[in-house]
Amino acid sequence: MNNESNPPQKKKRGVTIIDVARASDVSYATVSRVLSGYEFVRESTRNRVMEAVERLGYVANLQARSLKGGRSRIVGLLAPNLDNGYVGTIARGIDGELAGNNYDLMLYTSHSHRGKEAFYVGAIMNGLADGLLLIAPLVPMTYLNELREQNFPYALIDQADPTENSSVVEATNWQGAYEATRYLNQLGHTRIAFITGLLAVRSAVDRMQGYKAALTDCNIPVREELIIEGNYQQQTGYEATKKLLQSVNPPPTAIFASNDLSAFGAMDAARESGLRIPEDISIIGFDDVPQASFVYPKLTTVRQPLEEMGRVAAKMLLAQIEDRSHPPQRITLPTELVIRDSCGPNRRREHEDLVEKDRRPPIENP
Repeated sequence: MNNESNPPQKKKRGVTIIDVARASDVSYATVSRVLSGYEFVRESTRNRVMEAVERLGYVANLQARSLKGGRSRIVGLLAPNLDNGYVGTIARGIDGELAGNNYDLMLYTSHSHRGKEAFYVGAIMNGLADGLLLIAPLVPMTYLNELREQNFPYALIDQADPTENSSVVEATNWQGAYEATRYLNQLGHTRIAFITGLLAVRSAVDRMQGYKAALTDCNIPVREELIIEGNYQQQTGYEATKKLLQSVNPPPTAIFASNDLSAFGAMDAARESGLRIPEDISIIGFDDVPQASFVYPKLTTVRQPLEEMGRVAAKMLLAQIEDRSHPPQRITLPTELVIRDSCGPNRRREHEDLVEKDRRPPIENP
């Protein structure tokens, strides 16, 4: 074969930012400002640059920008899953805050798997992102230590760092659970079951402790058979409720689930067992995800300010990106009991009180 007749093909050069500048007849710096979302650029100039970008097919080389010591203007978000409104509502707050500061979001899901979580943290830290947000992570200390050693900006949402060396945004989980349990007792319930969240997450532990503290303050003994370990999933809430209704005697008259998703599962199991909500059993959740006001009956729950938690965490992270010496912060936002339709008076107790009243001898007139 004659190599001269078949010369090697030159690799096609990618379109660069300099090509865009020449095509739009502006400076390199002006193109850079337009692509970075800089506001103070004349609209006609911005339109001319973006027309050239589209015509030439320019794609920003974020890796090259990062390697040159610049910022990618991307934040990594690590979430356990995407199967409920909890993560979506927090992410909406994050995205809104980042968009207002010309940052983009890169999403990873760990499915609450420790190994996957650690792998993604390493990938984000050594990749294109300028910082990292973690929603309810399982928090292996190894990767937290590595994040700190590399001075990589990060913040935890709805989770705590035992060393207190991390920036954290959380809600008053203990207080919210305490108030929910007290509310059920005020309705006459004393056999109040509790479905825990994933106990590797600090918020789940805080909610269980708030539940127990409220029982104690209401002079109700803590019954371990009424506490079922869960994992924040709807199927587990369903299975836990089935177990409570079939194996605990007498069964609970109220169920407090550690999150709304578990409460939805509890409602499914109660209905399947022939119970009416709230006439036969009361159910309360935690989080106040959007679906809580659409199920039937509408779910009484403890509202976490999820969207605000996302915004606050994003602000906290951007402050770290701007100043790597920024000290860790811990911000706790208030929860609120939202009373809807899934809780009602303990009819069983009312019936027992009436039966007891009928058994009493009549009071004779003097």
